[in-house]
Amino acid sequence: MSLEVTHPTDGLTPGEISRVREVLDGAGLLGPTVRFAQQLLCEPPKDYLAAWRPGAPIERRISTILLDTATGRSTDAVVALPAGTVESTTAVPSDVAPYGQPPYLFEEYDRVDAIVKADPQWRESMARRGFGEETIALAFCAPLAPGYFGRPDEIGRRAIRSLTFLRDTPDDSPWAHPVEGLVVTIDLTFGEVLRVVDERIVDVPAEHGNYDAAAVGPARTSLKPIEITQPEGPSFTVDGSEVRWENWTLRVGFSMREGLVLNGIGFDDGTGTRPVLHRASVPEMVVPYGDTTETRYWISYFDAGEYHLGKNANSLALGCDCVGLIHYFDAHLAGDDGNPVTIPQAVCMHEEDYGILWKHTEPGRPSRSRRSRRLVISYFATIGNYDYGFFWYFYLDGTIQLEAKATGIVFCGAEEPGTEHPHSAEIAPGLFAPVHQHLFCARLDAAVDGGANYVDEVDLVRIPTGPDNPHGNAFTYRKTRVTEPGGRMADNLMGRTWHIGSAERTNRLGKPTEYQLIPQGTPVLLAADDAPVAARAAFATKHLWVTGYGRDEIFPAGIAVNQHSGGAGLPTYVAAPGEGSAGAAAGPRQVDGADIVVWHVFGPTHIPRPEDWPVMPVDYSGFLLKPYGFLDRNPALDLPDTSSPH
Repeated sequence: MSLEVTHPTDGLTPGEISRVREVLDGAGLLGPTVRFAQQLLCEPPKDYLAAWRPGAPIERRISTILLDTATGRSTDAVVALPAGTVESTTAVPSDVAPYGQPPYLFEEYDRVDAIVKADPQWRESMARRGFGEETIALAFCAPLAPGYFGRPDEIGRRAIRSLTFLRDTPDDSPWAHPVEGLVVTIDLTFGEVLRVVDERIVDVPAEHGNYDAAAVGPARTSLKPIEITQPEGPSFTVDGSEVRWENWTLRVGFSMREGLVLNGIGFDDGTGTRPVLHRASVPEMVVPYGDTTETRYWISYFDAGEYHLGKNANSLALGCDCVGLIHYFDAHLAGDDGNPVTIPQAVCMHEEDYGILWKHTEPGRPSRSRRSRRLVISYFATIGNYDYGFFWYFYLDGTIQLEAKATGIVFCGAEEPGTEHPHSAEIAPGLFAPVHQHLFCARLDAAVDGGANYVDEVDLVRIPTGPDNPHGNAFTYRKTRVTEPGGRMADNLMGRTWHIGSAERTNRLGKPTEYQLIPQGTPVLLAADDAPVAARAAFATKHLWVTGYGRDEIFPAGIAVNQHSGGAGLPTYVAAPGEGSAGAAAGPRQVDGADIVVWHVFGPTHIPRPEDWPVMPVDYSGFLLKPYGFLDRNPALDLPDTSSPH
């Protein structure tokens, strides 16, 4: 099978995945109990990318986490292609502080179900609730990451927890029927139950949570069709992974862990394509729950680091997931056995109308206006009960937007109907959904007009009436340069934004060219500062982080998130030393006029409501990146007049 790769930043190909397995097998690193827990393309060096030209040989390094399911030991093996050599092998120190396990395998989900249902203590707890063999056979034992709490019987072991949900029939939605108070902790390596917690018995909610046509009834007939047509075809072109649309150029990649990855994002202002972002992705998210019950206090899922966002990507369907004239990209990744798995149509790309871009009417003259449109590049991942859509939008005026769409089914427990609880809300009779957050972290490898960038924090400032404001009407803005690596907080009352600018290029007004990051400024992590999740998800305690570039620094919570005690990821990137002068100690890496990475945390804090049941309407969150002096004038003045009576 050909390696089939056409650019150094392309996602892995089936040929490469097969070749890596072949090389690892030849090196004696595989066996009947060894599984592929993770496989990622190592970030190509920037100097190599700058020098590479189409047609030249492509060198790639692929990191594979090999998990021996018989012993629980893991090894990170790096294979160099096309040479076909094992460049390095490194033991994953899962039994040494601060610990950390590889993400879960798909095959371990079924293993959890079998282990739980065979356990006598769990069966006894189910019997106490009046559930017999028929109910047990239909039960769903959810495989849930356990977090880290320093328990001696979990440290160094590949642990997972399980909550139980019931089904009335094989097709029934289990999320409507939680068995409250029953938690099982499992050692996956040895297939044994470490602990069963039976906190209390609460009646299981009886009302179903199904939302298919049979449950909902006839569909409404009042909606008239909306037809989206492009009779002359799309405005974009695709060459391998490269996409060109109007002034934009970028490459579409895909990662087993991050999902959609965009590389080499640039905008052509008529003088040539100017770089904006070297690489952009959403490499992590955390979903911490605010419930104090034994059943859920430990829940704080890291959907990328514990489960893999890309591995759980959907195969998208024309007509609902994406509407219009669509171009799809397939995704390729290693299955648990190391053989290539293809997710067809994992990434969707299309254009869509976006209303008015600019408009003005002069008295006595015809009104002039132009319509906006945007290029949409998106994918969806389903992690258990939740579905997450990640939509990158590119606009004709040079704006970039990221929108995360959270939908699916809220995670519920059971309580006495009608009772009030400070940490959960009743959304159906006896069904209570805990308060929780969805905190996404975008990684923006900045390249605004080159590799020497800075960040200014820009606030709106009131001025007291006085010599500087004689009439009381004045206000101004204040710029504060970020000179040290670290985290920053949004402040909507000050209209706070962050400007990512070039330290080398200026516009025709003599000002640095910049892109403005506009946050939504919603809450960051609400858990207490000394909570275990605050150490593990330190990235989620600030809205913005600025770090000096590190080639292997991709994941804001670190590489081994599962059961990690915390402190990895952004805290270590912030503290990473730069190059000291001769004889001098190295200080932190430079972020003022340097090669920098901007990390932005955003997302909803969810107090569930009845309207979120039985399937949740999309909750939107995200941010904007707008050109701010990057261009000398409105770049969309030359758009055609598309006025039409239709």
